[in-house]
Order: sequence, then structure tokens, then C-alpha cells
Amino acid sequence: MSHKRLEIAVIGSGIAGIAAAIRLAIKGHEVTVFEAHATPGGKLNQISTSGYRFDAGPSLLTLPSLIDELFEIAGENPEDHFQYEQLDTNCHYFFEDNTAIKAYSDQTKLIHELAAKTGESPDAIVRHLRHSQMLFENLSGLFMFRSLNDPGTYFSKQALKAYLKIPQFGFFKTMNRANEQRFDSPKLIQLFNRYATYNGSDPYQTPATMNIIPHLEMSIGAYFPRGGMYSITSALVKLAERKGVKFRFKTRVNRIILNGKKAIGIATKSDEERFDKVISNMDIVNSYKHLLPDITPPKFLLNQPKSSSALIFYWGVKRQFDQLDVHNIFFSEDYKKEFDHIFQKGNLCNDPTIYVNITSKKNTSDAPSGCENWFVMINTPNNQGQNWDELIAQSRKVILEKLSRNLKTNISELIEVEEILDPRQIESKTSSSLGALYGNSSNNLFAAFLRHANKSARIKNLFFCGGSVHPGGGIPMCLSSAKILSEHFPQVARQA
Repeated sequence: MSHKRLEIAVIGSGIAGIAAAIRLAIKGHEVTVFEAHATPGGKLNQISTSGYRFDAGPSLLTLPSLIDELFEIAGENPEDHFQYEQLDTNCHYFFEDNTAIKAYSDQTKLIHELAAKTGESPDAIVRHLRHSQMLFENLSGLFMFRSLNDPGTYFSKQALKAYLKIPQFGFFKTMNRANEQRFDSPKLIQLFNRYATYNGSDPYQTPATMNIIPHLEMSIGAYFPRGGMYSITSALVKLAERKGVKFRFKTRVNRIILNGKKAIGIATKSDEERFDKVISNMDIVNSYKHLLPDITPPKFLLNQPKSSSALIFYWGVKRQFDQLDVHNIFFSEDYKKEFDHIFQKGNLCNDPTIYVNITSKKNTSDAPSGCENWFVMINTPNNQGQNWDELIAQSRKVILEKLSRNLKTNISELIEVEEILDPRQIESKTSSSLGALYGNSSNNLFAAFLRHANKSARIKNLFFCGGSVHPGGGIPMCLSSAKILSEHFPQVARQA
């Protein structure tokens, strides 16, 4: 059966919007991406100032095969356009008692390091990593790479196989509880609890199924793109353009035009344009609020608790630190207190866990000679009207004291460049509801089923992709959302 070529509008050029445009252009459709800002990328953007370059948002690359796949289905060799390398050390962990742990990518070295530094049984560590692998092998195909709105998902061979292992998945206990049962070492419990933050959740609330996440980093691997994370955006935009996708920058879409319950185009400040299909890569809450103001939103889905946000300091540091790597974590002493402040009290504790990302360790051009570009982040509650100016000032002081104490150097004296990103700016710059980084949190058993579908059930010809809809936030999930969405579109018959 032949299908006609469709004219498709994509609203927003986040990583999911770009990936969706590529997939649909490859299928033979005519795709136009509308972006309100002057540059593409959404959260996956960059900042350049005074000789320093910073990746503005996501800083960790896992499952790079999902990016390679976009080049492969376009008939191109990924290595010709996008290069990356696996990190030898996934992360450096620092504790207040001066314990320092290197999470090596080599699993034999990793297990030895974790056991030696924490006193934990190597067998317990091996069992945990194998359990994480089991979760990935049984659940990723259901929750990450397939539509939960397709009945076939629940009756597939993979699903039927997974049902037999439900008691092993940990649906009914928290991540922290599962980790406490597996490990004796508080440090190791804290280290593995940290993976809840990868989707903006609380390890003391999120289900133990989230222990799937360590497998992505510790077994499949953490990677560094040459040129930094923004090279992902740059490479995919160029691929999209080679496949005929048109980008309209500085063009804000104000409304999706409807004819009854059918999407028929988009409206900008200056014009109305007709399209056969419309895809919103905007946060789902703001998609309804701003683009579909006359449609009653699915409040039950949209009112689910939102994920955490972040406070990020971009510091140009005029010195290099040999004890630091690309990814570094300085843990708080009371992890439970930290998450209680973020998710229960809506504020910040006086001892936050600090993440420091330094891309100049690999991409030396990101900082002047002898200097480093520090991306310094703490997890925060989403924007609920807090006094952020006060919280920023307090946090900056606490972060500098903690880093200076651990690194035995006065860090404040070394900062020559500073930019700041807080939840208010995340909300305004990326249209993320409340400045939440990952849309809804995963702090309840049914969170995976309470994300908005990629295809609208009520409005014909309307689709959604990105971190606020199924399957969730983070680069792999956003790329997956684009793939799931694209499966609703036909391949245009090739012309003879």
C-alpha cells in the first residue's frame, strides 16, 4: 500500500524533537521544526564565555547506540559524523571521612575498588550488578522502548516472560530498602541510591525497579562525546538537515490549530500554517497550557508530582586538579535529610551532595591552558515560588566550603568566570513545568504508567515526545520517545 507524503510540524528542537524529525524525514515526510530560541537543543545546549565552554544541561552519555541508530537508518556511518569514547572511570566519589572511590568501567577493577574502600563483600556487589542487568533485560523492552498504550506490549513474548519474574523486580519496596537489604556498607547504599537522581526521583520513595539504572552506566558504560555533550545536538541537527528537515529558529509557536478534535496546523506570532500532523516536543503541561488552551487537559496525568530540579554554577577555575575526573560526586553525610528537604520540605539542606562535571579533562579546548571548566550542580526542589536568590547565595557558600574542605584549596579564589542556572531559568528557558528536569518524578509504584502517551487519544493527528511524556526523562528515554512516536507514521512509497 502506498502512502502520501505528510507535512509535519515539530514544536521544539530538544533532542527528542530533532530525533523525531530525522526519523520522519527518513520515512519520506516533509518535516519543519519550529524553535523559539536562536539555537537548537533545549536542555542539551551550551554556554561559551571568556574562553570557557560548558555543556549547559545533560552531562552523561549512556546508550550511545541510540544515537548511532539515527545515522544508520539514514544510511550513514555514525563515526563519520559523531565520535565518542568510553570513559575508563565512570565517576569519582568523595565522602566526608576522606574516602575516595573510583568507579572504574572495568567491572573487575570496579568490584575490587568498591569492596576495598567500603568493606563490602565482593559477592554482594556482583549480585547487585547482576540484578541490575536482570532488570534491564526484562523491563527495558517494556518500559523504555515500547508504547504502554499499545495492548500488544502487554502480550508480547518479552512481557509474558517478565510476568514470571515479577517477585524479583522489587515493585513493592523502595530503592533504598532494596539496597539496605543487599549491602552492609552505608557508603555503598548511598552510592547506589544516587541513581534515583538520574530521573529526578527520591531513593527513599522510588520503587526498587529503579535499580535498573546502574546497569546502563556500570555495565554498558559511560561515554564522552568528542566536543562535549552539545556535539550530540550539533551532529543530529546536521543529519536532520541532510535528510531535508527544515529548521525555523526564533519562531515561537503560540497555538496548535484545531478543527474540532483534529490538529490541522500551528499558529505563530505572524502567521498560521497548515500541517497534516503536529508533534509537540514542549513539556506536556505547557503543551496543554499554552498550545492547547481550549482543550481540557488530562489533569490526573499532568498533576502527578514533578521531578526535582537543579541549581548549577558554571565556574571557570584557573587551576587544574589531578584528583578530579570528568564526573565527580561529593556526598552529603545525611542523604535521607537531603532528600527530605528536596521532596518533603521544598527547600535545601545545609549539606547537599555536589556533582562536578569537568569536560576539559577530555576536551581541552573547553578551558584556557592550565584551567578547568566546572559544571557544579546540586539537586533542588522544583520551582514552587521559593526565595531562589536567597537559596542561591546560601548554596554557593555551602558548596564552596565543602569543595574547599575536600580539595584542601580555597576554590573561591580560583573562580574567574561564573554563570548560574536555577529552577526559575530552567522553567523559563526550556518551558519545563516548575523547572522540573524530568517531567513527573518516579516516586510511586505506578509512575511509569502515569506519563502522557506519545499519541493523543483525544486529538487526531497530534503527537508528543520528550522527557515529560512516555517513557521519561534523560537522553536515552527522549530518543526512545521519538522512536515510539515515529512508529505511528507510515513509510512513504519510494518513487520509481
